[in-house]
Amino acid sequence: MRRSKRLAPVKQFVMGINIVEKIDDMVSVNHVLISVSDKSGLDVFIPKLLKVCPNVKIYSTGGTYTHIRGILGDKAAGRLIQVSDYTGQPETQGGLVKTLDFKIYLGLLTETYNDAHQSDLKRTNAIPIDMVVVNLYPFRETIAKPDVTPEMARGNIDIGGPCMIRASAKNYIRVASVVDPADYEKITEEIGTTSGKTTLKTRLFLAQKAFQHTAAYDTAIALYMSKQTVIDIQNCYPDIR
Repeated sequence: MRRSKRLAPVKQFVMGINIVEKIDDMVSVNHVLISVSDKSGLDVFIPKLLKVCPNVKIYSTGGTYTHIRGILGDKAAGRLIQVSDYTGQPETQGGLVKTLDFKIYLGLLTETYNDAHQSDLKRTNAIPIDMVVVNLYPFRETIAKPDVTPEMARGNIDIGGPCMIRASAKNYIRVASVVDPADYEKITEEIGTTSGKTTLKTRLFLAQKAFQHTAAYDTAIALYMSKQTVIDIQNCYPDIR
């Protein structure tokens, strides 16, 4: 027998952790955050997303924002928003800090039927983010180069990306965490048959894949760092003091 789409409206608290017992199987895609290193597939995914969800708002950063603006052209107005405009905080030089902001993580982690969370959204003028499309700096590709230095590797350690992936994947009860361009078609096909909504089944699948993605990424960093010596590091910086 099919379970009700909404579970019992009860919330418990165990050692300060919310235990949620009321969720929606189907979640409308109204706000999407996109920040990717690998931009392949966006030229197909973005138009399909807008076709299915014509009122969707897309929040983006840096080069991804520029790329999406090129895809959308005149349609970008009112639909594409820079994260820095949303948060009120400009990106730091070199894109060092772009998405590490309270409003972003409030939007990723809030629970639909939590009154305190909804109050926080109103208090901060934040929005609940329904889908995150993120892939990471090319760390493994960088360290595979024969002339790579520890400094080059260090610069390609992604911080904001894994944080957003983990936050959205943790909140799979409401948020779709998309890390693989190969899944774009699966997602647009689903929301095309559900009036622009993701299903719990798909969000769980994406969360499982997201945690595998960040685990592999961190493992690659850990293995690389374990092979470095202080001499290797010192040789990167001729002006070390």
